[in-house]
Amino acid sequence: MARKLSHQRVTYVLPPSDAPGGHRLGVNGLAIDSASSILYSAGRDGVICSWDLDLPSLTSSSSSARQPGPTKFRNQVQAHTHWVNDIVLTQNNSALVTASSDTTVRLWRPHSESTDVPEPIGKHTDYVKALASPGSHSTWVASGGLDHKVNLWDLNGNGQILSIGASGAERSAKGSVYALGAVSSVIASGGPEKLVRVWDPKSGKLITKFVGHTDNIRDILINSDGDTIMTASSDQTVKIWSLTAGRCMHTLTMHNDSVWSLYSNHPNLSVFYSSDRSGLVAKTDTRNVSDIEQGICVAALQEHEGVVKVVAAGDYIWTATPKSSINRWSDVDTAAEIDAPRARGGPDSDAAQSDDKSPPKEKPTKVPFESLLLLSNTSTLPSSRIPQGDSASNGQSSSPRQDIDDELGLTLPAYSLPEETVEGQHGLIKYCLLNDRKRTLTQDSAGEVVLWDLLRCVPIKSFGKRHMDDVELEVNTNESVAHWCTIDIRTGRLSVILEPGRCFDAEIYADEADLADYSQIREDQRLNLGKWVLRWLFAPLVDELVKRDAEYRAEAKARAEEMVKSHSVSAPVDIPGKLTVPIPSDPSAVPGRDSIASPTTPFSIGLATTPGSLTSSVLNHGHSYNNLGMSPGESYDHLTSHHSVDMARSSMSDRSSDYFSSPKSHAAIDSDKPLPTPGEQTPTPAAASEPDKEERKKGGSLFGKKFRMDFPKKLGRTSSEVKPQIQEEKAEEPEKTSVKEEKVFENNLSGLIDRTRHEYEEYLTANPGQELVSAFTPSDESEAPALDIPARTVVFIQEESGDSVVASDIYRGTLENISQDREKLEKTVPLWLGDLLLKNQMPIKEPVKIAFTLRPYDDLLPPVVKPETPSLNGTSNNSRLNANRMLRAKKILAYVSERIEEPTNDPLQDALKPEEYLELYCQNKLIPPNMTLATIRVTHWRNATDMVLHYKANGKKAIRLIGSANDANGQGEAQSNQQSQSESCAVPNGEEASASHGSTASGSVSTNIN
Repeated sequence: MARKLSHQRVTYVLPPSDAPGGHRLGVNGLAIDSASSILYSAGRDGVICSWDLDLPSLTSSSSSARQPGPTKFRNQVQAHTHWVNDIVLTQNNSALVTASSDTTVRLWRPHSESTDVPEPIGKHTDYVKALASPGSHSTWVASGGLDHKVNLWDLNGNGQILSIGASGAERSAKGSVYALGAVSSVIASGGPEKLVRVWDPKSGKLITKFVGHTDNIRDILINSDGDTIMTASSDQTVKIWSLTAGRCMHTLTMHNDSVWSLYSNHPNLSVFYSSDRSGLVAKTDTRNVSDIEQGICVAALQEHEGVVKVVAAGDYIWTATPKSSINRWSDVDTAAEIDAPRARGGPDSDAAQSDDKSPPKEKPTKVPFESLLLLSNTSTLPSSRIPQGDSASNGQSSSPRQDIDDELGLTLPAYSLPEETVEGQHGLIKYCLLNDRKRTLTQDSAGEVVLWDLLRCVPIKSFGKRHMDDVELEVNTNESVAHWCTIDIRTGRLSVILEPGRCFDAEIYADEADLADYSQIREDQRLNLGKWVLRWLFAPLVDELVKRDAEYRAEAKARAEEMVKSHSVSAPVDIPGKLTVPIPSDPSAVPGRDSIASPTTPFSIGLATTPGSLTSSVLNHGHSYNNLGMSPGESYDHLTSHHSVDMARSSMSDRSSDYFSSPKSHAAIDSDKPLPTPGEQTPTPAAASEPDKEERKKGGSLFGKKFRMDFPKKLGRTSSEVKPQIQEEKAEEPEKTSVKEEKVFENNLSGLIDRTRHEYEEYLTANPGQELVSAFTPSDESEAPALDIPARTVVFIQEESGDSVVASDIYRGTLENISQDREKLEKTVPLWLGDLLLKNQMPIKEPVKIAFTLRPYDDLLPPVVKPETPSLNGTSNNSRLNANRMLRAKKILAYVSERIEEPTNDPLQDALKPEEYLELYCQNKLIPPNMTLATIRVTHWRNATDMVLHYKANGKKAIRLIGSANDANGQGEAQSNQQSQSESCAVPNGEEASASHGSTASGSVSTNIN
């Protein structure tokens, strides 16, 4: 059954210049494998890294005298295309599960030899924020996200086990899940609701809920017995809940900022670590005390930024912050004796602070008194832990509680500098797309500014550590090119996103494309940026498919010849000896054979009309079309006008450049066909297009009308539209039967290939022994010059659907592996991309046009359009022109030259080009000949109204005006009655320019110049 696909897009990631070896952006998740001495990290760059810690006997309870070696990078994988928010180790530390903002939950086996991207084991419809594993030997993992769901996933790839609505029956708007904890018997979840909900993992039913926090719940721990839950909240508290008692047992207030992370490897949570937004990490030890509030809490370390995640093992603590580095700190032995408090302002006080700012040579044997934290407002310290007779307290009558209160303002962390920093890379944090739309500036976390080529996928130049705004002023241009892509740097890399709705909107002139070889480039030829880069991103796939197509055609021809030998053919079919693929009769399926020798979208200065124009009713009448889908003499401009949006682009390589084409006037279009009388039945456009609709339903056809007549079902369909009703029934029977038997093809590259092969078979069945020419006609280097894209460039095909907040990856690969991934790509490449790659067809889209008025400068030259006499209501409007936004100023001057200058056969007179002796002005500023209308509007006009352009001569040539002797009477342009509707004059390069006049419903005068 065909898979129903939603909107699909292509994303490619430019390879970074740095080598693998760390994160590019902040680290969000840490997990430690004590048995193997491996640290796993994941961050905002979507990368998972593993590190060899080289620590002595992490699993041993006694500390080893050997100092650990430096942390070494093991390997990494780009697991996600968005932030990784949480990770957990499971299956006896052989598998690492990750949760990401790309809505997926993935499983990575770091000890396997496979280098594939971690496989997804689950998917949410919004960001996945938290994970929880019930134990190292469990077969499932729980995930919670912003879609208000807690889902249980099978670790063996069997999909979803259970889905729980995190808001329960209340369905709160703040039901997002930010924290999860799990053991085999219960699951606890929390989030912005400020509630702790406890669920049964077998049935998914709510067991109970705890109320007490006043802000978002950020982390959850559950003891091994499943009867005690610990939660950390943005309300600056850590709460301990008893499932047995059904209430909060303790509220710990040792933090003065939002508590972000909790960690404990003790089965009863008697020793745990907590970190907050200020960067403080506290270690709490409640062993060997009857009441938790009698335990000891130490400010173990102080980071310079908020600690997103904290883990500990052996004698060390690791912290993750918004930076790309990971810090390793010495742990504090909370079982040691507490150092006696120093007298306030004593001689050792300042020395203690300075000593804490440098790494200690030896670990302190006692817990520094200055590092103690009160667990709550009612907690005390056991007097037995403080040495007696110390000089600081001797002779004082104050109690230990009073001493602690006196020292609260001087709390100092045991360590303020890490023992080791695992350095990361510098990811991109800022970008600026330049006006030419093919280059962009980026700035990384170190401040380095780099200029990138988005087409060749390489860095052009590094500007060092500078302000990006200053560099932009140096390298930016004043041109205006349409937006064709979206830049994304959320993972610290430069990604380019191509949407089918606009990736073909931008065009540049080939002489501005920095090509190495201009031998095949003609004057004023344009390149479509989206088409160009897609052609070479998938070049290995195209080559492989073209090769396979040739092999298939050879095999199909051999099979057809075998069938001829075994079966006699009743009658020969009159068909040419060589099959060529003509342009299909369906206008929507005309191949977009846009070559460098011709524009991708036609250039014209077209008809600027208002709604309800008088000319539109004439154009709505049906008329015959030639093999390009245009009426005889109809301008190429009408292919993209709103009167014929459905017409396809077709190759205009036989025309020179993109100059104005020559249409017949609106009256001339229907001159050969009289208007129908009121009693005469006129076929409607919908009825006339029924065969085309049928073909479009099938996705187009390999063969055009020329060969379609050989198939009986096509004849039946055509005749059914013109025969009487009784005859239609007989003709409809075979059509209905054949329609039922028609194959249905998938809406992807595989379906395109299957449909093409099916048409091959149909043709060879009807015409055995004939030569079969390939239906695949990818653009060659004359249309899309070769791009040397790096092999490490990553290519994604992503699917956007209404039930997910981000696009899902349906294919991921690198340029060097694309040809090997042919089978995957055949199922994932969308039809619009397949048509572009194999048939050089682009989605039809009307080009953007700009309206303007053309006038002589100070009336030194005659107008290009004869001024109109006042209308019946006494108003007079100047003629308006419109043209493609990419039309260059020199083309406008060429049009002016043709309209005002007498044609001549003197080669000396034609030696100068119009832009050499005519000048164009906007807002009294001289316009360069190569500047486009879009750029003129953005940089010079800067107004929402129609542009006004002025032209004048520069004196380099004596201009011989048309009909100069009769200009005063308005008779200068000698023309026939027919030419009063359509005026034409010769152009120096042999092309033709023309103008059409018409009255709009509002009474304004509009001119269509092609």
